[in-house]
Amino acid sequence: MWNYEFYRDDEGNEPVKDFLLTLDKKARAKVMAFMQILSEYGPTLHYPYSSQVEGKIRELRPRFGKTAYRIMYYQDRNRVFILLHGFIKKTGKTPKNEIDIARLRMKDDDQRKKRKKGGDFSAKKN
Repeated sequence: MWNYEFYRDDEGNEPVKDFLLTLDKKARAKVMAFMQILSEYGPTLHYPYSSQVEGKIRELRPRFGKTAYRIMYYQDRNRVFILLHGFIKKTGKTPKNEIDIARLRMKDDDQRKKRKKGGDFSAKKN
């Protein structure tokens, strides 16, 4: 099994979790089933369940009825999938602003993990 985590900003907000809570029960169950599939298959999960967006960013691609849901994620340095951004896709091509949000959150998550790994030791210089 592969682990996944919700991206958390500096204030403790988890945007993908918040997105899931806006969905009705059946749609939420469908999206969460795709998250479970990601956990089971890991990086071997391919289309139609997952697809490449840009660089390290991929997306889960659940549909419920006529609605297309997207959860953008990346695999961090610890081999954990970080769920970055969730939205309802209303156009054929993924809007640039949705990708930008995921890219910024990925950068933030990666930088915080680098700082945490260095810990206070890297800040202390005599």
